[in-house]
Amino acid sequence: MCGRYSLICTDDFGNRFRVQIPVIGCRSRFNVAPSQTMPVIVQREETEIVMMKWGLVPHWARDPAPSRRPINARAETLAERPMFRGLIRHNRCLVPASGFYEWKKEGNRKTPYYLRLKDDDLFAFAGLYDIWRDADGLPLATYTIVTTAANEVVAPIHDRMPVILRREDEERWIGGVPPGQEDLRDLLGPYPARGMEAYPVSTQVNSPVSDDPGLIEPLDKE
Repeated sequence: MCGRYSLICTDDFGNRFRVQIPVIGCRSRFNVAPSQTMPVIVQREETEIVMMKWGLVPHWARDPAPSRRPINARAETLAERPMFRGLIRHNRCLVPASGFYEWKKEGNRKTPYYLRLKDDDLFAFAGLYDIWRDADGLPLATYTIVTTAANEVVAPIHDRMPVILRREDEERWIGGVPPGQEDLRDLLGPYPARGMEAYPVSTQVNSPVSDDPGLIEPLDKE
């Protein structure tokens, strides 16, 4: 699964994802946790950034109770789950990120690891989104991150990983044509291990209120 990630906003963010940065700008976050609001990229009449809460609330839900909001969706069963089946056709999105965290069990301890691309570049998770409305019609936009089997870098830490889209596949994912089964298998597999790295970091990341650049620094074991 993916329960925490980071997004370091660089000057190149808009060009990287071919979107116009909103007036509020793009704020770097080093420990994004469920229920927090983050930028998500969707393709409507044009590609645009929309601020959404992490944790999917389907439009047909009676209420947006936090306990019922899935933060992840398994790639292998997307087409089977009623919650996600319709979203594959019309509500696919990109979730910009710089890296993500997973916790490795070591005896009675869990050690947090930070995982990123070796070139330390921005990338996008494959995501799905929906818009729920309350009794007054006010919208709540939410998203979930698609996960897949772990690659060789992630597997020693966790058996699942978020789907990191290859840059050339980002347009395929959010484009207007719904992906077929073969497309899904091609798009939603593990990212090549040779392009990733992982290292242990401070347990300060365990707290969702922690949010500073030191969280993604390699742990000094000396």
